[in-house]
Parts: sequence; structure tokens; C-alpha cells
Amino acid sequence: MSYRQRMGRLLRFGKAGERRRKSRQEAARGLRVLVVDDSRAVVASLSGMLEQNELEPVCAGDAEEALALAREHPPDLIFLGILLPGMTGFAMLRQLRRDPATAKVPVIMISGKEDAVEPYFLDRIGSDDFMQKPFGRGEVFTRIERLVEQGRLPARPTRFSG
Repeated sequence: MSYRQRMGRLLRFGKAGERRRKSRQEAARGLRVLVVDDSRAVVASLSGMLEQNELEPVCAGDAEEALALAREHPPDLIFLGILLPGMTGFAMLRQLRRDPATAKVPVIMISGKEDAVEPYFLDRIGSDDFMQKPFGRGEVFTRIERLVEQGRLPARPTRFSG
């Protein structure tokens, strides 16, 4: 067996089309996604990814603005930074969970810190998932797909050929 074949097996590469064992479950088009982070680069990057997948991003740079947006028009999903100016993401998450209008909205927390305690703490106060910065497109949509599979977000209708 060649080096390339061994590495391919190690990395679980197969023939074309074998990498994904099940079909992808994408979120329904047009879902409203609130993106909250103090980094303009993170907001722009995440918003671009969401738009390319036909989702509707709504952006905020701090928790106060985000809470007002969420209460006015509850989103389908929230990406929420932890370290924000003024109110922290932790405090915002607590308020979201106490408000009946936003209590069931899935929240994916994002942070650049490599603190293993954060995911545990977030689970205890009601976060649905945790994503560490920097993140890529694959990670973002894997997390969204997980919420679709759990029934927390509506799925995009599948196309039938025939």
C-alpha cells in the first residue's frame, strides 16, 4: 500500500462520493438568523456564509441591540458571541431563555477563548451548541444540520428527480 493510500485511509478518504454516508439535511430557505458578535469580521464572514446558503442574516454588534431585534421579530436561530461590549453573551442568553417569545430559539454560542469550561457552563444556562473561533463553513453548517436533524429547525424540502 502506498503512502498516499495509507494517508487516505487514515483520513477516511474514499472514492469520489463516498465521504458522506448520508444525505445532507439543510435548513429551510429564508430562515432568519441573528448574528451577534463584537467583531465586524466575524459578523461579515458568518453573514456571508448564511446568505450563500439562502438564509437571512440579521446582525448586531452588542447584546442590547440583539435583544431588541430578537424581541421585535424572533429569529429562527441565533449565533451569539460570549464577550460583547456591555452585556455579555451569557447574560443575553439568560434573558432569551426567560422570555417566552425567544425561549425556544436555538442558540449557538461562539468564542475565541480555548477554555474547556465554557461549553459546560453554556450547556447549564441553555446554549444549544458551542463553536470556537476561528471557524469554517463546514463547521457552521454541520452545527445547523444537527439542529435540523433534532427537529429544532425546519428542513429544506428535498428535490426529487424523475
